[in-house]
Amino acid sequence: MLSMLTRPWPSFLFRKGGELVAAVLVLILLTFAIVHLIPGDAARVVAGQDASPADVESTRTALGLDQPFHVQLWEYFKGVLTGDLGTSFRTGQNVIDVIAARFPFTASIALLGIALTVVISLALGLAVAGLTHGNRNQWLDTAFGWVTAVVLALPVYVIGAALIVMFAVQWTVLPAAGASTLSSYILPTAAIASGPICAMARLVRREAAVVLDQDYMRTARGWRISKVRQYVKHALPNLLASTLTLSGLILASMIGGAILIESVFAWPGLGRAVVESIIGRDYPLTRGIILVIGGIAIVVNITIDVALAIGDPKTLQAGKALT
Repeated sequence: MLSMLTRPWPSFLFRKGGELVAAVLVLILLTFAIVHLIPGDAARVVAGQDASPADVESTRTALGLDQPFHVQLWEYFKGVLTGDLGTSFRTGQNVIDVIAARFPFTASIALLGIALTVVISLALGLAVAGLTHGNRNQWLDTAFGWVTAVVLALPVYVIGAALIVMFAVQWTVLPAAGASTLSSYILPTAAIASGPICAMARLVRREAAVVLDQDYMRTARGWRISKVRQYVKHALPNLLASTLTLSGLILASMIGGAILIESVFAWPGLGRAVVESIIGRDYPLTRGIILVIGGIAIVVNITIDVALAIGDPKTLQAGKALT
């Protein structure tokens, strides 16, 4: 067994498996504890503001909120392991059913935003690096830095509101809210992707500047290889490892961005559901949504680590070297 764990892939997968289990356990603890930080009495909210103290206590017992903290945590933990996230306090619906109905709307704009981010940021970063290589076009480098910095400084909901004013109010070419048509996806997707595009483009531009100074790139230029082939065949593959390492965090954060932007565009996804559940002190639904979003972020980062290991086997030993 020990000899197997010293081999690159088994050792790597064992490490990542341990990280996955630890991250999930921490996520379960956080999602359970965080709802208890929401001010207000859930039993009072569910029973109604006009309910008598006896009715409130009866509701508290029915919801299981009268149990000790550790008992509630254990019941929640068992439910997560068996795929039972409980029922909504407000509607009585199964939490998994509510998430399943709303998740496709959140996932659609998040996945579209991720695809848009990867394509545009790689193209933009490489283009700026190529056009400014060798201290050329310094005005472009300066403008690129300023514009991306300004966009990164803006909260996602401010970007969303600006897009609504521009394209839905001023020019009336796109819908401002809802998800009834394909055009409804354009503004929310653009809103959640704008910041990550700038972040990844800056990263790609910086890494590309290093790659373009490598000997093999000088050789490619000396052989008069076309610019497109230089960048796509030689520069891009050498950018992916370093870029993906940090982009995992950026892309995972886009799920959270999708949650925030849904309130701006009245999008019928998990974002609106979690806001409504927090206001209504709907603990099971709040926990379930946060658990799903956190789980997706964990899976995205683990997947990128595995992809990096497949593309660059030297990274298999990275974690071992640190220990």
